[in-house]
Amino acid sequence: MAAALILSALAAAGCTSLKAGAEPGAVYEGAAMGYRGIIHVRVGLYQGTITEITVVESCEDWNVGEAAIEELTDLVLMYNTTELDAVSGATETSRGFLEAVRSAIMGP
Repeated sequence: MAAALILSALAAAGCTSLKAGAEPGAVYEGAAMGYRGIIHVRVGLYQGTITEITVVESCEDWNVGEAAIEELTDLVLMYNTTELDAVSGATETSRGFLEAVRSAIMGP
């Protein structure tokens, strides 16, 4: 699926309050409501860099929602930010996924 993705803004280094993730392999969990239900993710961090994202649970539609999650996962890892626009046609899924990742990585 060739969904249109637009980066709204890339977070400048040091401007967000990411969990430290000082230990190699530090993994945090987050969840948020998508279009069809809760999206639950595990996010790996190392020294402020998002190193991996695993979707633990999702009820999103395979053709649209899951495809959007795959594209957003690649972009979050590439740009180390959740400040991305939604995938066209999968707005609620996109918002839910990005919020789930954000809830995992944002530190107190």
